[in-house]
Amino acid sequence: MYCPKALLTMSNGDADEGEGVESMRLSQLTRQPRHRAGAIPDPGRQGPEIPDRTPHFNNTWGRFAPYCTAVTVSAQLRHPLLEDSSHRSVIRISGGTSMSARHRRSTAAVITAGAAALLTLCGTAATATAVPSSRSDAKAGAAMVAAAASAQTVIVPRGLAISDGTRHVVINGKSIDFGTIVRDLAWNPSGSKAAFVDGHGNLVVSDPDGSHRVIVAANPGGQTWSHPTWQVTAADRANGIPAKNNLIFAAKINGKTVLEGIKATSDHGRPAKISLNGDPGDGNVPQTNNSWPNVGGSYGTAVYENTHTGEVYIRDDYLRQQGSALTKGSEPALSPDDEEVVFVRSVHGHDHLFAEDFSGGTNDVKDITPGATTDYTEPTWSPNGKTIAFRAPTGTYTITKTAHGFGKPVKVSRHTGLPAYRG
Repeated sequence: MYCPKALLTMSNGDADEGEGVESMRLSQLTRQPRHRAGAIPDPGRQGPEIPDRTPHFNNTWGRFAPYCTAVTVSAQLRHPLLEDSSHRSVIRISGGTSMSARHRRSTAAVITAGAAALLTLCGTAATATAVPSSRSDAKAGAAMVAAAASAQTVIVPRGLAISDGTRHVVINGKSIDFGTIVRDLAWNPSGSKAAFVDGHGNLVVSDPDGSHRVIVAANPGGQTWSHPTWQVTAADRANGIPAKNNLIFAAKINGKTVLEGIKATSDHGRPAKISLNGDPGDGNVPQTNNSWPNVGGSYGTAVYENTHTGEVYIRDDYLRQQGSALTKGSEPALSPDDEEVVFVRSVHGHDHLFAEDFSGGTNDVKDITPGATTDYTEPTWSPNGKTIAFRAPTGTYTITKTAHGFGKPVKVSRHTGLPAYRG
């Protein structure tokens, strides 16, 4: 049996100006969607090892709070990328209607960030409004666009980040160039540092904008590192437990995946394998095929998946460094209060999100996306534990806890990648 206590962010392609609202330049409308990143090379082993009694676990997910700011983007109505064969300026949305405004002399297109978000995120129709040269007509046209924007703005949760294996991380709806490939980005609890795996397979820590990068551990080659998570806890002097500031990640070595940890302040340090011990009476837990670690709560508790057994495991890292299997599933994330774990489980050919609640002592497991008709994966908790962000083939979605369970999924970004919340 278990007794828990975690956090999470995400990174992706190109968005435009604006915090809280995703926007897009007209010239970006023809860009191809980014592809999900594949596996990466493995970083190396150097530096001080972490004692077995202070293991770490991977926190791959993020934090957020709802907030949004509108930004306007203007462009010439007659854009070559938006004209059809009849020289009409056309904006088309997949799954919605196309709307056009005939090109006339002295006209200009005015598109707000809210309308752009509607266009790119919601898949509904948006109009490129032709603004005539007269002042009164111009005011009327601007009012129409503003009204459409205010009614159809898509709100991006504040602090939500999305990484997709490129050098651009989408944070608060804005694309940030980290200056290097970013895979599996995760934030520390304060949001002051980001951890990720770079294009060389190294484990890296940087400032929130990608600057001041430090290679915490260099990949020695022949290994694939993935899903770093922060394990940050305060010291417990009464029990002689020191403070922790560690990174835990999955390392695939010679075909076998294990969990390793290293101090987050290391510079070209050497990771150490994390001890995994079964709870008394429950027998041993698997030592290999473990991946997708995620840490939550104030005691450094971690959850992870085992790809051989198909189960989610939990590991106490307070006094005993012991753990056991919880349930069938994958890609787990532990809630910030350590009382609930969300994970992925296949149902009738689609990946659904399930949650197991420890607080009532019954460990009830519930499908929180029973109506899913596509794959929902890579869940992560908001810092307040009320919202879960996750990935879908068409973008990033959230689901919020209600008085009677969870609400329905809501699309918050057209970007597809690993979500994580910044504190």
